[in-house]
Amino acid sequence: MKDITDTKHVAISVGNSDYSDQPPFSPDTFFSEYQFNRQTLSEKKNTAYKAVRNALGLLGLDAENYGCKNWNPLGQIIKAGDTVVLKPNFVRDFRETLPGDDNCLITHGSVIRATVDYVYIALKGKGRIMIADAPQNDANFDEIKRMAGLNEIKEFYKKQAGFEIEVYDLRPEQAKKVNGVIVGHEILPGDPAGYVKVNLDSNSMFAEIEDLCEKLYGSEYDTSEIRRHQTNGVHEYLVSKTILDADCIINLPKLKTHKKTGVTLCMKNLVGINGNKNWLPHHREGTPCQGGDQFSDDSIKHKMEREVMKCFRRFFPLFGPIRAVIAKPIKAVGKSIFGDTNTDTIRSGNWYGNDTTWRMVIDLNRILMFADTNGNIMEHPTRKVFHIVDGIVGGEGNGPLDTTSKPIGIVVTGSNMVAVDLTCARLMGFDYKLIPVLYRSLTNSSLPLITGTYSDIVCRSNNEQFNRVLCEIEGETFIFKPHFGWKKHIEINNSGSKS
Repeated sequence: MKDITDTKHVAISVGNSDYSDQPPFSPDTFFSEYQFNRQTLSEKKNTAYKAVRNALGLLGLDAENYGCKNWNPLGQIIKAGDTVVLKPNFVRDFRETLPGDDNCLITHGSVIRATVDYVYIALKGKGRIMIADAPQNDANFDEIKRMAGLNEIKEFYKKQAGFEIEVYDLRPEQAKKVNGVIVGHEILPGDPAGYVKVNLDSNSMFAEIEDLCEKLYGSEYDTSEIRRHQTNGVHEYLVSKTILDADCIINLPKLKTHKKTGVTLCMKNLVGINGNKNWLPHHREGTPCQGGDQFSDDSIKHKMEREVMKCFRRFFPLFGPIRAVIAKPIKAVGKSIFGDTNTDTIRSGNWYGNDTTWRMVIDLNRILMFADTNGNIMEHPTRKVFHIVDGIVGGEGNGPLDTTSKPIGIVVTGSNMVAVDLTCARLMGFDYKLIPVLYRSLTNSSLPLITGTYSDIVCRSNNEQFNRVLCEIEGETFIFKPHFGWKKHIEINNSGSKS
């Protein structure tokens, strides 16, 4: 059986036309390893299910049994009785300005269902399967469950296998917003296992910019909270205990562009393992010459905006219930004066000069790999992790919340988040050397996210263009439009040069 922990291999399944729109997203073909009877098959095509299966096969997992009843591709990382958490990208249930979700916003339920089936095979019916995420603070989790067909998947497994699929919203609270302005909070049940404070100390990527942490901004107006957790050698995150208790994490990101990190793939998807969003550094206030990355320049308009926002953050919470009434007109006035961040205005670190978010992302990936169940950082990886990227319909442009659909029909799998993300970035037409979260992940560290180099990554694909060493993939690929704050800064040049 192939060693699934081999970080050098990535599989790319190409040519998968679309998703099933029929929950619980059963396959339309009776595969030999399928655990249920033929009567449960879907009447509609389900190419997403086949894409996940094909990608696992391309990776050579349990190759000797492929096509047989006992094929068990995830059997090396999951054993009977394990606790397995599937971590989708459930960022939010609606796009910022565009109608609907267009299948390009969250991980599709048909990819989740296929993954559940192969996890169930590896568990041999014993253990736990949890689908869990901490979406953006204003997301409606019930609506996300509806969009992803999670209730139907749960009901299917309960009826057909007598097996309980658990689904959790890992957030302790949900922000109430009016036109994007926070006007209050609602307490949620949160992670039933609780949360663990994990301090990376000198292993944090923020340790090298310790003197600038006083400028950090989190996800909400209260900057004192984020600065308490990133200061004086303390670099800590509030991580879901459900995640840390798991024997195996199956990471299920969506293939999208991102306004703060350029791309959101396997690594960025781990933002959803953190319970309190306001502990996550998003940018530093000011411009680069001031030690910040909030704005790209220090124009008079930006200076004015910074002063206005200081006053807003100080006084707006004092208005209490009235906030819900005045939020909309305040936002409208601000947009008319300072510009719209969803069209062409760079603010809040939404540009290629963001020097903050990538550090937070690398920190979270180190925690997932090296933190034990109590949050202690160990010398060696503490749990198994596997990655399946939903790129059947990707998202380009104003990502991650307002992307335009990019149907490209791919599923990418692998055991290492950096190797998979480097591969996905190349497929999107982006140069990894221009994306800090990727090229900095390759640097030497006492807590390495990958062993080897870019040139060591080998792709296995049913498309000959991609069936080769990653650095030898040539020519145009799927050519995603980046977020406007990254435009003309991360694209591979028009000559088709290799990254």
